[in-house]
Amino acid sequence: MKKIYLKKGKDESMKRFHPWVFSGALQGMDDGISEGDIVDVISHEGKFIGRGHYQIGSIAVRILTFRNEAIDASFWQSRLAIALRMRQAVGIADNPQNNTYRLVHGEGDSLPGLVIDCYGETAVMQAHSVGMHLCREEIVKALVEVMEGRIKNVYYKSETTLPFKADIEQENMFLYGRTDDTVSMENGLKFRVDYLKGQKTGFFVDQRENRQLLETLSHGKKVLNMFCYTGGFSVYAMRGGAEQVHSVDSSPRAVELTEENVSLNFGADPRHEAICEDAFKYLERAGDNYDIIILDPPAFAKHRAALHNALKGYTRLNMQAMKKIKPGGIIFTFSCSQVVTKDNFRNAVFTAAAQAKRRVRILYQLHQPADHPINIYHPEGEYLKGLVLYVE
Repeated sequence: MKKIYLKKGKDESMKRFHPWVFSGALQGMDDGISEGDIVDVISHEGKFIGRGHYQIGSIAVRILTFRNEAIDASFWQSRLAIALRMRQAVGIADNPQNNTYRLVHGEGDSLPGLVIDCYGETAVMQAHSVGMHLCREEIVKALVEVMEGRIKNVYYKSETTLPFKADIEQENMFLYGRTDDTVSMENGLKFRVDYLKGQKTGFFVDQRENRQLLETLSHGKKVLNMFCYTGGFSVYAMRGGAEQVHSVDSSPRAVELTEENVSLNFGADPRHEAICEDAFKYLERAGDNYDIIILDPPAFAKHRAALHNALKGYTRLNMQAMKKIKPGGIIFTFSCSQVVTKDNFRNAVFTAAAQAKRRVRILYQLHQPADHPINIYHPEGEYLKGLVLYVE
């Protein structure tokens, strides 16, 4: 096994089981190490610390194990089986009303660089590191074995998630099975999942519980769903008895998907209208007739250099919504940017409330669900922040 050596004192975070080794901690490495190779990480004192995938960039190694064990078929099967048992324990997997869930959430499941979402009998797999990309065939084989007939198709969707410096030409494709059925079920509702061309794995699985909360608050309300994408919040609001639901997205494909998902569940329901328009422009011209507004934008900041502008964007968006919503209205507002902390986000929303000159109270603090677990040694895994606000 090829080795990477740490500078003196740079093994402290790994002793606390943090799964990342940063490039600044490296003293040196054996010759011939390529991106994606499995390497051993050795302390300045010559002790084995962990084993993981080497990569080029600020994160030099993503640790797979802190034990001296082989990364082989048994390893992948064991990790995937542990991930499945956790989802079964919390009632997410093997639920007849819900076959849409995340089976593997990177560092949260001690498989950094790997995401697997399940949509009925199809699993969509994404590699966020070259190492996981190189191991994809082994992982698929282990996945099919561990899932014992639950999964009959595996679609590999890493065209846009692999590091651009890796110079890998990867096409999205089925690695196991094949299907044209892209409809799955979430809490008894049907959704068309565009895992071929859609964002992430085709659906935002992480908002499932927050959509359920919206459903309980929607009866008789006029609801505006901004950045609607597949219309998940819209469909739940309609099942909750909303009087009117408007879904807004700048993407024609998102509007098309939203309309299809509404139709799958409610047919040609006159309560719903989908609008293809820039969210900020729509809010500027919108009236003040909405009781509930959902703000679930794409990540405004994907790296720290963009943080300042992202926070300004969150402030502007929330201020516009607070100005427009009816007195006594409710705003669901989110950030899915990992570099935006909970304090960053709350300060941006606080600033928006002050600028809008509205009295605002926090009703709920929202986050990612149990199938997106946070490794207690890797707090960076807590990426989804949300607030439910009551605006007087």
